[in-house]
Amino acid sequence: MSEYNHTPKKNNLSNSIESSELESIQADEESNLPDKQRIKNFDIEAFLKQLTQRPGVYRMFNKSGKIIYVGKAKNLKRRVSSYFKKSHDEIKTASMVAQVAYVEVTVTDTESEALILENTLIKRHKPKYNILFRDDKSYPYIFVSTGKKFPSLSYHRGAKRRVGKYFGPFPNASAVQQTLQAMQKIFPVRQCAESVFNHRSRPCLQYQIKRCSGPCVDGLITKNEYDKDVRHTLMFLEGKSFEVVEELGRNMEKAAEELEFEEAATYRDKISALRTIQSQHLINQPGTKDMDVLALAEQANHVCVCLMMYRGGNLWGSELFYPKQLDWLGEGLDEQEVLSAFIGQHYEHHPIPAILLVPDSLNEQSMLESWLTDKRQKKVQIQQASQSTSKGLLKLAVTNALSGLRQHIGQKASQLQRVQALQEVLALAQLPNHMECFDISHTQGDHTIASCVVFSEGTPNTQLYRKFNIKGVQAGDDYAAMHQALERRYSRIKKEGGALPDLIVVDGGKGQLTQAIDVLKTLELESVPLVSVAKGEGRKAGLEILYTPYNTDGIDLEADDIALHLLNHIRDEAHRFAITSHRAKRTKAQTHSTLEDIEGIGPKTRKNLLLHFGGLNEVKNASVQELGKVTGISLDKAQRIYDFYHGAL
Repeated sequence: MSEYNHTPKKNNLSNSIESSELESIQADEESNLPDKQRIKNFDIEAFLKQLTQRPGVYRMFNKSGKIIYVGKAKNLKRRVSSYFKKSHDEIKTASMVAQVAYVEVTVTDTESEALILENTLIKRHKPKYNILFRDDKSYPYIFVSTGKKFPSLSYHRGAKRRVGKYFGPFPNASAVQQTLQAMQKIFPVRQCAESVFNHRSRPCLQYQIKRCSGPCVDGLITKNEYDKDVRHTLMFLEGKSFEVVEELGRNMEKAAEELEFEEAATYRDKISALRTIQSQHLINQPGTKDMDVLALAEQANHVCVCLMMYRGGNLWGSELFYPKQLDWLGEGLDEQEVLSAFIGQHYEHHPIPAILLVPDSLNEQSMLESWLTDKRQKKVQIQQASQSTSKGLLKLAVTNALSGLRQHIGQKASQLQRVQALQEVLALAQLPNHMECFDISHTQGDHTIASCVVFSEGTPNTQLYRKFNIKGVQAGDDYAAMHQALERRYSRIKKEGGALPDLIVVDGGKGQLTQAIDVLKTLELESVPLVSVAKGEGRKAGLEILYTPYNTDGIDLEADDIALHLLNHIRDEAHRFAITSHRAKRTKAQTHSTLEDIEGIGPKTRKNLLLHFGGLNEVKNASVQELGKVTGISLDKAQRIYDFYHGAL
């Protein structure tokens, strides 16, 4: 397992691309509206003659002014010219070039900078002919609070601000929990929170079941004995489990020679548990470097990339990735392009191991190695399998990719069936691939929130979720709240020329449906299909009634109908999102201080006021002279605070 310092190093290469440059590029792109005259006057031959030979990024636009491809190049002139000065055997490239109306370039100092800028633009614009992977999540770690007298083990995700050692990354939370549970049985190092540890006067249940040595209570374990367990834990996380086994073996023999058979049996059990963990890993060679194994599987116009993480010689889990932008897959797939895109996008924000094992050499391998080495600030190698061990690792990754892809295809087929069934039930002209559902949440009329969740091709698209703070309606008036949310959502979409949904779903009965009909009629959007989902008798799942503008008598489906399952899914997701947003708003309101509403009074000043007076009521009742005695409070601020609570004269 890799160890990471608590203070991440900044990457000078990434910082070399100034934000002002990206903003300039974005401004240029926003001005690239479909300009027929510009497209007509674009001369590719003249453009190529004047093109620089420096590194950079090129953007290809179609006749509508939309970016269809973003690429990088070590030599812009040579790379861009290759698209237009020869015929292409690849169907994908030929199809793309046929749609190009004009090209724009951005020059960078190095090819590595071009790679960073390329990834940024791909994520922003999602061009049709680029490959886009999901990378919006952080990986979890195991944190050891070595700065404490009695260090603890804990699950960690997010910024590394605490003093201690971080081990990871793990591919998912379950991998961390499994590791923590396994270690708890071998090394009884505490895993409780600091707040719990600091206030205990007697050992907890973990001590009773021998999962913790009880450092919270004096006399249960000495500092030296506890430090020994912590040292073994750190060695294990660093991939030195063989050294730990050897040390425990020597301790077992010594205890047996001294006739301390119970102590020897304890060492024996620890060794057995460690051997069991080692046997579960494909490779268990001491001293092995950190390595990620990448493999790709393609079937039925779908692609899966499998990432298997080996840290300290041990396999700590795997993760599967499915490219988002592969509309052109039927026009030809370049496996090297897919893996290169994955490496560039994934490791831009995630920890980089010493070795990346891939099936074949990549076209841009040397450039990617240089970029990865610069980011990691240690040497990184992209290797191909040459020995039996590495071939076995790659074979296992391919097996996982194929297995995940088959499951993914099966889920896609099931989702398509549900969408098709819903189209048939509601007699829609086209598949409802883009659905939006609305729900209202409040507490006795207070802090009303409306949620809007979006389903794309039958699955949640959380990036498009929206919530609305409802204002100016009578408390508890769900009809008015629904009307306001729908009006705000679709008036903005219409104004901005955004994509309208294939189906709008509202949670409720005929009353909510009437509000939706009224909003769409006012906005002249009556053509957008609409359905409301009313709870059935006893509010039991499966008894819901569907209402549409053309069927006010209701559609009563069987409880096992897959179309109803899809509607229940989106309705329940809208309800969950509304409840979550409402609770967050309510909690914020409960913890809100009126001091926050006073202009010019920041967090530090608020803290000084409360510490000085002991509470908010005392602050409210204080005179201007008393307020002025607080550190950081001038007479002007004191007068402002006094006037806020008592009114200005």
